[in-house]
Amino acid sequence: MPKLDHLRPSGLHHNPAYSHVVTASGARTIYISGQVSVDEEGRVVGEGDLAAQTTQVMQNLGLALKAAGASYANIVKITTFVVNYKPELRPIIGKARSVFFEGMDPPASTLVGVTALAAPEWMIEIEAVAVAD
Repeated sequence: MPKLDHLRPSGLHHNPAYSHVVTASGARTIYISGQVSVDEEGRVVGEGDLAAQTTQVMQNLGLALKAAGASYANIVKITTFVVNYKPELRPIIGKARSVFFEGMDPPASTLVGVTALAAPEWMIEIEAVAVAD
């Protein structure tokens, strides 16, 4: 397992949903393209339902991590893109996403509101960087 340190810098508000700083040392860095809410056949999962789409996106990230010999615990940074983001959407995303990081320190994280993604039915896209041995 790589060595990950989740730092809590003095002077920065501690938010349990993400880490401000993660330092990582390991043999491999894994870059995972933005994942969207589609199944193996390319069908949209959870059309119009942000929570369902977030769950599917996280499951897709898990499949990508597994293919690289890694797990959610190896993620050091995620970037989330949300169509027509409003602050009231953050708890929906956070609740769906937190299940995948339960019992561990969450990765560094950025959330970006966008006007659109590559397909109109996609509401959320998440990319990740992981470090593994």
